[in-house]
Amino acid sequence: MIQSPPADILLGLRAMGLLPDGVAVTGEPLVGGVSSDIWRLELPGRGAVCVKRALPKLKVAADWEAPVARNLYEARWMRQANAAMPGSAPALLGQDETTGTLAMEWLPPERHVLWKTQLRDGHADPAFAAEVARRLVRIHAETAADPTLAACFPTDAIFHAIRIEPYLLATARVHPDLASQLQRLAETAAATRLALVHGDVSPKNILAGPDGPVFLDAECAWWGDPAFDVAFCLNHLLLKCLWTPWARAAFLACFDALTAAYLAGVDWEPAAVLEGRAAQLLPGLFLARVDGKSPVEYLAREADKDRVRQVARSLLATPVDRLAAVRAAWAEELE
Repeated sequence: MIQSPPADILLGLRAMGLLPDGVAVTGEPLVGGVSSDIWRLELPGRGAVCVKRALPKLKVAADWEAPVARNLYEARWMRQANAAMPGSAPALLGQDETTGTLAMEWLPPERHVLWKTQLRDGHADPAFAAEVARRLVRIHAETAADPTLAACFPTDAIFHAIRIEPYLLATARVHPDLASQLQRLAETAAATRLALVHGDVSPKNILAGPDGPVFLDAECAWWGDPAFDVAFCLNHLLLKCLWTPWARAAFLACFDALTAAYLAGVDWEPAAVLEGRAAQLLPGLFLARVDGKSPVEYLAREADKDRVRQVARSLLATPVDRLAAVRAAWAEELE
């Protein structure tokens, strides 16, 4: 429905120089996100743009607050990602720190399909998954080569608030017998500072565009452990096996393709070392998506949640250091 955007968005657009004083603008609020107000707006002389404003409290059932300053670092991530791999993020039009608002190019949905939608429908292309990995590892590698970028992303507190605490530490409170393992994963992630991390590499934040994958919603941008991005994305490919069961083989093939393509591009440390961190983190994230603060919405049956719990708990109790071992444990559970 066409309507006027919130006042803060209008203030932000004017501060960015994208909307003259006294000029009205209307648009359409977009659905799907839990952390921001997102709008498609028609700006005079520019046409359609996408504008988002960070929310201080996320739209989830649990009490989950996050600093609105994350919007600034999302804008910085977009610039760095496009510098490392042109076209891997939407073009940034501007960002206003005061209102926590940023504007980016509008990517028409008829030409940029959400990867999550494709996966829901069982369209799981290993070649696309491999390209996601190639773009992601390129961003990691290019930024790892310039450690001075770390100073541009002083976001440890933000990352803790919107990733470490709601995923790993909240899950540890639900599973106190595994608390030490989950806390150790949180400590390792916090202490590993190697590259620019997106923090939310999920199919809901990846568009399948005509020129390849486009990453959205880098609100968790952080100078930290690139293994987090790999594990976070692979986690979704495992979970989708319960959402669209008839496409399980294709989801697991995407898991294999993404893993292989990503590890082939790691050049800032031994690939096996990064893989070990990702393989140990993945079960923690797996368990978090049923018992953390942000459970996936499509796992409603308790029986499905219990299957996730069984595999995740076993792998947390007896860690593995290869992603293929995590995949094998899940594939065996699905048989």
